[in-house]
Amino acid sequence: MSEDTEIEDLPLEALPLDAWHRAQGARMVPFAGYEMPIQYEGIVAEHNWTRENAGLFDVSHMGQLLLSGPGVDAAVEAVLPIDLATLKVGSQRYSLLLDENGGVLDDLMVSRQADALYLVVNGACKWDDIGHLREHLPDEITLNHLDNRALLALQGPKASAALARHAQGGPDLATLTFMKFANYVLGGHDAWIARAGYTGEDGFEISIPAYAAEEIATLLCGEPEVKPIGLGARDSLRLEAGLPLYGHDLSPETSPIEAGLIFGINKRRRSAGGYPGAERINREIAEGTQRKWVGLKLDGRMPAREGAEVFADDTMVGTVTSGGFSPTLGQPIAMAYVDAAYAANGTELEIAVRGKRLPAAVSPMPFVPHNYYRGS
Repeated sequence: MSEDTEIEDLPLEALPLDAWHRAQGARMVPFAGYEMPIQYEGIVAEHNWTRENAGLFDVSHMGQLLLSGPGVDAAVEAVLPIDLATLKVGSQRYSLLLDENGGVLDDLMVSRQADALYLVVNGACKWDDIGHLREHLPDEITLNHLDNRALLALQGPKASAALARHAQGGPDLATLTFMKFANYVLGGHDAWIARAGYTGEDGFEISIPAYAAEEIATLLCGEPEVKPIGLGARDSLRLEAGLPLYGHDLSPETSPIEAGLIFGINKRRRSAGGYPGAERINREIAEGTQRKWVGLKLDGRMPAREGAEVFADDTMVGTVTSGGFSPTLGQPIAMAYVDAAYAANGTELEIAVRGKRLPAAVSPMPFVPHNYYRGS
């Protein structure tokens, strides 16, 4: 699932785990309207720890919403390009909130509970999302913003072993595969646990009462496999995993098709339509787009950051939307929108960084293979 952009010039809110983060030695920075931990012992060390063990991320800044009421499926399908007829209880799905022109207002996760739909939206635009949904959903649909809940992400190859020692009252975690969720008791508290995350690794997103956040974070970090991890490593992990960051790789100026997110528009909806922007999106599916979102691998050690211009010879053909140094690959990587004629894998390009042209080549994404758990 997606991340968030920084909100400037607004009073910063404190996460339920604010004091806990500081006690762990976190360096706090403004992000999405909150003070959030960017690192504890160092981004590269935390990145590598998550790849090899398990990291605990605080993503409580994200919006947790519950939609219920008569006709909720039809109402939500009029707003999102999702096929709820195929979304079973205990399953979740990636989807998109689109404007009337098919531009991306947000990307989000939708989960089917027994009597409601549970949505997780990006923190930086959650208030806009809530306003948009309340405006476009019928009055019969109840929207509850679950601001009394925290959200933690336990990610990495040893996350399951660490969590299994404490998750009780639900199915064996070995039966909980990627994009499935169930109710558990964790540290004596009710928890909604989904096998999902935004690092490319196996892992879980854990929704818990906000008052229990410190107790559960301490419990999980008491396991030898688990350390607290900051936003810096979360960003480098999602970059290696080829996952878009809302506000950077996605915005109202981008369409899902040029961003390669056609999977977020379920098959039935591509033909049936009935959601915002369907006309443009169907046209782009049929005719293609003028630009495409691609991965880039750079030569050398200098990374390209958001906004860097991409060139083919002397012609500017694109712009970097996310970039950084990959600890796993040991080289800089980036994501960019480029003219479709230059989007084929292996295409040699250059990126302007600090007055220099850095050689780069279009690369398949993810840069580092996903390790999602889909069953033994």
